[in-house]
This record gives sequence, C-alpha cells and structure tokens, in this order.
Amino acid sequence: MSPANGPHPALCLLFDCDGTLVDSEILLAEVMGAILPEFSLPFSAQQYMEEFRGVRFHTIVQTLESRFQALGEGEFAKLEAGMRARMEARMRAELVAIPSMPATLDQLSHYPKAVVSNGPERKIRCALESTELGHHFDDKLFSAYTLNVWKPDPELYRKAAAAMGYAPEACVVIDDAAVGVEAGLAAGMHVIHLNHFPNEEVTPEGAIGIHQANELPAAIARLLTDVIAKSRSPSAL
Repeated sequence: MSPANGPHPALCLLFDCDGTLVDSEILLAEVMGAILPEFSLPFSAQQYMEEFRGVRFHTIVQTLESRFQALGEGEFAKLEAGMRARMEARMRAELVAIPSMPATLDQLSHYPKAVVSNGPERKIRCALESTELGHHFDDKLFSAYTLNVWKPDPELYRKAAAAMGYAPEACVVIDDAAVGVEAGLAAGMHVIHLNHFPNEEVTPEGAIGIHQANELPAAIARLLTDVIAKSRSPSAL
C-alpha cells in the first residue's frame, strides 16, 4: 500500500495551532500591541512577532513587568480576560487557515493526528471552528492550560503522544515557533519546522525545515519511509 493512499499506523502527527494551522499570529500581535499599553506595559505587534511568538501569555506579561513595572493587584486577571475576549472576536471575524493547509490536511487524512497548543482549549476550538479545520482532528486537542505544562517544556508533547497511544519516536511535531520546535526535539520526536520567515529564522539542527504547508505530505512520507526501513533493519529485530 503506498504512503500516499494507505493507513499510516507508524506515525502520529502532532500539530501546533497558532501560526501552523491557522494564521492567527498577526491578530494576536495586534491585540497584544493594543491592550498591553493600556495596562502601562509598553508593547508592539512587531515585538510579539520578533520576540514572543508562541510564548505563554503569562510569561510575556512577566517579562514586561520585569522590564517596566509590576501590575497592580487583580490587574493580570483583567488584562488576560480583555485580551482573550478581543482575540476571540478578531478570530471569529477574520481568522483564516494557513495557506494550503486545508488541502494538505485532506492529503494527510489517513494519519492519526492531534492539535497540541500553548493556548487555552477555548481558543483552540475557536480557531478550528472559524477555519473549519476541526473535523481533521476528531476532538484530539491538547492544551497547555489543561495539562498545566507549556512549550518549550517537552512534557506537553509527551503527554499528547501518550494520550494518542504513540511513543515519542513515532510522533511528528509540526510547529512554526521556536518554542514548539525546541519542545518537539527535546521530547525525542521527529520535528517539521514550518518556517514562515526563512530570511530571519534558522531551522534548528535535527528538525526538517519547510516553508509552505503543501510541502508537508512529501516531508512526512519521507519520514514514514525512514521509520519503516529502520523497523525492518536487522538491528531492530
């Protein structure tokens, strides 16, 4: 049975969400660039894109507090609630899938797959609903907020793999952000870096770099061939 058309029990695909499945990063950057200064934390959309893509919101705020000033009592909760509400409204009105990702997921339909994100589950669901990608994942959603562990800690991907019933070495992480690529490599998984900024970012050693979502099927097919070959080698018996 060919890798292009048959079932693929040898590999499980673990997709990041923001910036990998959906084009939400610029929306989040703009929302943060607007709301953080309202709480006396200087910030810009460009700063998010250059320094904080994929980073936990609480970590971003803590970093800004260390640079400028601490929030007052109860202010973080108000800030986060306001950010989440604005972001959800922007997502439902404007969010689109990463170019060619819907067709790519169709081509990868025989692989078991899940979404593994540093975002809250509500945000993941909003993203998948807004872009009509949810049916590809059969509600296999793993949120850092639910599991209480955030990338770049590899445990988030490890917990997702265990829940899917796959060993780390049988999983492929697809992630656009440095924190996710780092987490996948540290978890002992195959990693495909969807590098949207090849002139500015370098794919780390050990990861496979691609620039467009439509490159994914071929990259995964090559990994599958390698995994099957290794499993059949005399040393694996």
